[in-house]
Amino acid sequence: MTYDDHACAADLAERAGGVLMELRAKAGFADPAALRGAGDRAAQEFLARELAARRPGDAVLSEEAADSAARLTAPRVWIIDPLDGTREYAEDGRDDWAVHVALWEGDRLAAGAVALPARGRVLATGTGLSVPAPVSGAAGAPLRIAVSRTRPPASVEKLGAALGAEMVPMGSAGVKISAVVLGMVDAYVHGGGQYEWDSAAPVAVALSAGAHASRLDGSPLRYNRRDPRLPDLLVCRKGLEETLLKEIARLEW
Repeated sequence: MTYDDHACAADLAERAGGVLMELRAKAGFADPAALRGAGDRAAQEFLARELAARRPGDAVLSEEAADSAARLTAPRVWIIDPLDGTREYAEDGRDDWAVHVALWEGDRLAAGAVALPARGRVLATGTGLSVPAPVSGAAGAPLRIAVSRTRPPASVEKLGAALGAEMVPMGSAGVKISAVVLGMVDAYVHGGGQYEWDSAAPVAVALSAGAHASRLDGSPLRYNRRDPRLPDLLVCRKGLEETLLKEIARLEW
């Protein structure tokens, strides 16, 4: 892994986001289903083409492409979600969608970037990001937990009630984890089922920025598995994980 991988991830995510923004502006929002499909295809085609040119020896795992068992023995695997938050992408005025580009190398997340194109931001490893102190700053202020704006899991609602936390609805998983990195929320807790491409890039960024990231039982997040399903995770500011994991263990998920 070199700095070039950080830069590559950031550039690819940003440029794929540009493709999506251009398509969104050109197509409009009259046919959301068509826009969602076109966005997935356009971003996938761009990232596949660029990775093949820039990193021809590396394997790729993508939400929008057929999987190959060859990645399981590859030393370097790019894990991408060309458009995370397709629902939000196809809704006029929404900016809570993302592009994910991550590199799994040597049994760890070696680089990653999350582009938030509608917000004009790219969060990437290798750039000195650091999770800030709580925005509230006040002692005794409630924890803020990012949740799905359309289908928040009942288990997370129970966790929030037990902790007296404030639920903050947002779109894509990448946006929720980015919100932890940016200090907009304290934690993102998910137990409803996801895949590796949903979290690899944002988790890479979060870990690089000093956040905690794990499974809900506290075990490490592992990627490039035969089955790409990765059903649960916790991302939070350092120092909160013990409290959250203890409470999570008391609940039924």
